[in-house]
Amino acid sequence: MPHNEMPKPMAEVDRELLTSTHWGAYEVELTDGKVTDLRPFSDDADPSPIGRGIVDVLDGSTRIKAPMIRKSWLEGGPGTATDQRGADSFVEVTWQEAEKLVAAELNRVRQDFGNQAIFGGSYGWASAGRFHHAQSQLKRFLNTIGGFTKSYNSYSLAAGEVIVNHVIGDFRQHIYNQTSWQSIIENTDLFVAFGGVPLKNGQIGQGGLGRHGQAEAMRAAGQAGVEFVNISPLRSDVAALANTTWLAPRPSTDTALMIALAHTLLVENLHDPAFLARYTTGFERFADYLTGQADGIEKSAEWAAGICDLPAAEIRHLARRMAAGRTMISASWSMTRQDHGEQPFWLAITLAAMLDQIGLPGGGFGMGYSAVNTVGFEMTALSYQAFPQGENPVAAFIPVARIADMLLQPGGAFDYNGQSQTYPDIRLVYWAGGNPFHHHQDLNRLRKAWAKPDTIIVNEWCWNALAKHADIVLPCTTHLERQDIALTNSDPYIVSMDQATAPTGQARDDYAIFSGIAAQMGVAEAFTEGCSAGEWQQWIYDQSQLSAKTAGVDLPDLAQLRAVGWHKIDLPETPHVMLQDFRDDPVAHPLNTPSGLIEIFSATIAGFGYDDCPGHPAWMEPREWLGANDDHPPLHLISNQPAQKLHSQLDHGAVSRAAKIKGLEVVLVHPDDAAARGISDGDVIELFNARGRCFGIAALSHDIRPHVVRLSTGAWFDPAPDPDRPGLCKHSNPNVLTDDHGTSRLAQGPTAHSCLVDIARFTGTLPKITAFDPPEIIKRNM
Repeated sequence: MPHNEMPKPMAEVDRELLTSTHWGAYEVELTDGKVTDLRPFSDDADPSPIGRGIVDVLDGSTRIKAPMIRKSWLEGGPGTATDQRGADSFVEVTWQEAEKLVAAELNRVRQDFGNQAIFGGSYGWASAGRFHHAQSQLKRFLNTIGGFTKSYNSYSLAAGEVIVNHVIGDFRQHIYNQTSWQSIIENTDLFVAFGGVPLKNGQIGQGGLGRHGQAEAMRAAGQAGVEFVNISPLRSDVAALANTTWLAPRPSTDTALMIALAHTLLVENLHDPAFLARYTTGFERFADYLTGQADGIEKSAEWAAGICDLPAAEIRHLARRMAAGRTMISASWSMTRQDHGEQPFWLAITLAAMLDQIGLPGGGFGMGYSAVNTVGFEMTALSYQAFPQGENPVAAFIPVARIADMLLQPGGAFDYNGQSQTYPDIRLVYWAGGNPFHHHQDLNRLRKAWAKPDTIIVNEWCWNALAKHADIVLPCTTHLERQDIALTNSDPYIVSMDQATAPTGQARDDYAIFSGIAAQMGVAEAFTEGCSAGEWQQWIYDQSQLSAKTAGVDLPDLAQLRAVGWHKIDLPETPHVMLQDFRDDPVAHPLNTPSGLIEIFSATIAGFGYDDCPGHPAWMEPREWLGANDDHPPLHLISNQPAQKLHSQLDHGAVSRAAKIKGLEVVLVHPDDAAARGISDGDVIELFNARGRCFGIAALSHDIRPHVVRLSTGAWFDPAPDPDRPGLCKHSNPNVLTDDHGTSRLAQGPTAHSCLVDIARFTGTLPKITAFDPPEIIKRNM
């Protein structure tokens, strides 16, 4: 990588300081060098308030201001008192001591157990910057020292990622390249939203965003006459438009409903055999399943009515409406986070194929409109340079949601996407970016698993549950304390991210942290290639500029971008239609599937022999659901994405805490379920099942299906030993309740939305919430 001149510091540029986050771009307000506010970016007509939540905690009591070592680990070495993670005190040390300890421990594990004994944990939501991307930094560092055990897929939609590759190929090519909202506004008659179109989720966008547009697009579609059908236990999952119908089947039964819709289309000759013959393969096998010729059970509307708790006439009516005009069938990402979560995406594609809608303006299928701001907006296809991660020579991996299984069952076997693999014996976990004590399920089980490795190392900026459960904590900077570039091919805005303020305490950016450890291990040159953070950013931008020019797009030089602050790329003039080229000529534009066609029946999947994911879409009873014929808890828990934060980020900040009552999250409860338990609006309630329990504040509403409760994710995990309440979280983290079980042997994705609980009015004294309290810190004379 060539060396380049550094751009001038932003303090010398006469403009507003800017930053970019996953929930939008902001102008930074300073007073005496301190960040005092984040104002909405000038181009954003619908800004998210979430980003402002960092202001009051940037230098607050939860901030990690120096390297920290867990006391027992420092005194006894690796593997000491691992059950005290989360409860132990920490000792403040110098950076030099911390670097030496980390280097020595990495070398010990590599030499004694091999690099496969190191698990590199990270998630891509840590920062919007192109260079200071924690996942890239961690992976480059670990690859520099010989590699690590990795994870595949995401908690957001792992089952969807895997199944779509089999059905239409190239999941990543399609997920952010979907039929545009403009095409929907101009052409769609009916928008059928399985899982809804939750606008609160559209506040965020990977890699940063310049302008929020999901709410505006929804309003425009409603004004254009598009009719919406919200299929969800929550009325709010589609905006309150005049032309919206709400259907609320039992949770985790969408698959049965979609199969019955397909049955109606088939038996009433509302499908298109010519399209199916030309563009798909295997429909005959699926048709035999629908009619019952394959298994003796006809998948009619009456069959689904008993499963979904919806009238059969309503199911048939919806199928006929779908066949009567231009229809978009959308399946939310949340549909994949349930038992057998591979099926809804597969069925959405199948229904759209039966209707002959795929590749038509405003028709076909969608995967997650408003899951993030990106989905459904026109984009000029560009390929930007990322921070090179190098090659990982270690073959070992796990599906992302199987981390507790890996730690608890070293040497145990698991299936994934046609492969039979063995869990490695992990001795060291290094985490940078993300928080497993937020996004994993059954956190009490994870906590037991977390005690298994010899050493846990994290780069973290605040004392969340991940940091408290680590052995070595290295304080990192936030996006406001370093310079970067928001540069993503999923958003037209490029933003120069200014270093608005000095790092808090002794915090360092991830690049500096890993550079220091690399120096201790004798691999500094291999990691840095002799370049500073600024020089890497210049190179990344220069390479991206060249790539854009090849695509016919001119970007300003980096120095110009730094001076102006931001740049917007021109958008295409023609609304995008997903798979239009394939529809026009499936021979010239085949799909990346074995047949080159849409695989309604997949011989590949059938060949895996999985009993929980056959070769065509199918209904399989979930492990937990309200229709089960067993003694089960009576309420279904929906733990959806929060409105006031991204995952658990900034839960300790002012925006998130303002939405809490008595420090707890609000739980949506149907009035009938509340009355049966003597619960009134505003009562403190306890949610519980065999896995755990937590607290919340009841909010009674008819806008939730009976026998369903909603507690959004994101509250920081706050475990407490209580023999009377095993598995208690003193806060409101629903993942102490959710089941840690894979969607199927195909994808092994998370199944948080297949979860049964009960609730009760809590009349005792609430335990003190300590989620936002730092651990005891011991300062030595240094």
